[in-house]
Amino acid sequence: MSTPLRFDPIEEAGRQWREHWPEGPVAAMEAVTSVMRAQQILLARLNELLEPFGLTFARYEALMLLRFSRTGSLPMGKMGSRLQVHPTSVTNIIDGLEARGMVVRTPHPSDRRTTLATLTPEGRSVAGKATEALHAIRFGTQPLDDQQAITLTAILRSLREGAEDFLIQ
Repeated sequence: MSTPLRFDPIEEAGRQWREHWPEGPVAAMEAVTSVMRAQQILLARLNELLEPFGLTFARYEALMLLRFSRTGSLPMGKMGSRLQVHPTSVTNIIDGLEARGMVVRTPHPSDRRTTLATLTPEGRSVAGKATEALHAIRFGTQPLDDQQAITLTAILRSLREGAEDFLIQ
């Protein structure tokens, strides 16, 4: 992590916005900037915790997706859509996991064009240990308590719904 600033840069940006664009959407700018900074903070915390396991948060998410699948295998294309990342990113994630013996690529049993990513026993073990470590730090969300986390999730869900990130059922 970088050295903490002696002031809140988002608050300062808001002050500058109000001065230069008094009719502008200051609250929206501050909200977006806050979300983006929070994402940087969380990703740094999680990646630091996961590094001893040979994981990044992106690799952890892929391992857990495979662990939660019925067979421990998924087509790589399906993984991309479920993780909401570009196919190239899935390839890079699987390359990293495969190099560490956590995943293997296997041919699809009925579709020669499809490659499956398959969780290995090592991958299953590492996923479990990494999850325990993430639970211990509440996925890096301190100092938020459960109610604050629930509220934050609800607020961000509204934003994701408005962006048609998923189908509302």
